[in-house]
Amino acid sequence: MRRALLVLALCLAAGAAGAQTSKVKGGKPAWAELTVEQQHTLAPLKADWESLDPDRRRKWIGIAKRYPGMKPQEQERVQRRMQAWAKLTPEQRRQARENYKRIAKVPPEERGKLGEQWAEYQALPPSERQNLAPPQTPARKKK
Repeated sequence: MRRALLVLALCLAAGAAGAQTSKVKGGKPAWAELTVEQQHTLAPLKADWESLDPDRRRKWIGIAKRYPGMKPQEQERVQRRMQAWAKLTPEQRRQARENYKRIAKVPPEERGKLGEQWAEYQALPPSERQNLAPPQTPARKKK
């Protein structure tokens, strides 16, 4: 759950960066076409870069362009979130994007309540968090 929210926050940042980013060469730069600085900033995404669609690449490039102007704490946060994003499976990434879309539709006053609830959840010991998680349904056996 925590990872999903971190990813959600990173998606927010990527979306904002994408809105500010102009068209990148043909919309699909290969890893080798990135500047050395961009490659350094986006290093956690290197293994997945070629499989990213052009819009996602532009969003990440937008973040890389803003990165040098960020405060050190912001840079660390971006790097942590990018690393967490890179570790997610494609299904987890899809789910994070869906969660972001769902949360973006929630009125701001209700989002504040969600933030408070999230903080309360984070304060719980891991065993209590696990008790609150929905039960896992066993996979069906094929006949």
